[in-house]
Amino acid sequence: MNNKVAVVRREHFNAAHRLYRPDWSSEANTATFGKCSLPNFHGHNYELEVKVVGDINKETGFVMDLKMLSDLVNDKVLEKFDHKNLNIDLEEFKNLNPTAENIAVVIYNILRPHIEPSLELFIRLFETPRNYVEYPA
Repeated sequence: MNNKVAVVRREHFNAAHRLYRPDWSSEANTATFGKCSLPNFHGHNYELEVKVVGDINKETGFVMDLKMLSDLVNDKVLEKFDHKNLNIDLEEFKNLNPTAENIAVVIYNILRPHIEPSLELFIRLFETPRNYVEYPA
């Protein structure tokens, strides 16, 4: 029997980005990324869900202390991403197109070293209320 439990922390951040490839023509960027490739950037109100899955600790009753998870997400992700231009302000996107998919993987890679190895980590990132990505899938 699987006794694993998921705990989820939901957070919010605002960030601007531009989807484009500098090695492509303006026409190719527009054909692929549409208005998201306009040179003056655009912004999103991102909703982030960080899910941690594991066994309940017999001593604490927690999978992971949600206060600790909240502090971790705030310190490692929100402080870094909130009210930033992802293309310009974050080193991770200097050579990586800041699509929702890539943002989710970057957030996962930032958080993974700080979560107990016995616990599974999943990221769900809403770029709009109707569009979201999950990593790992």
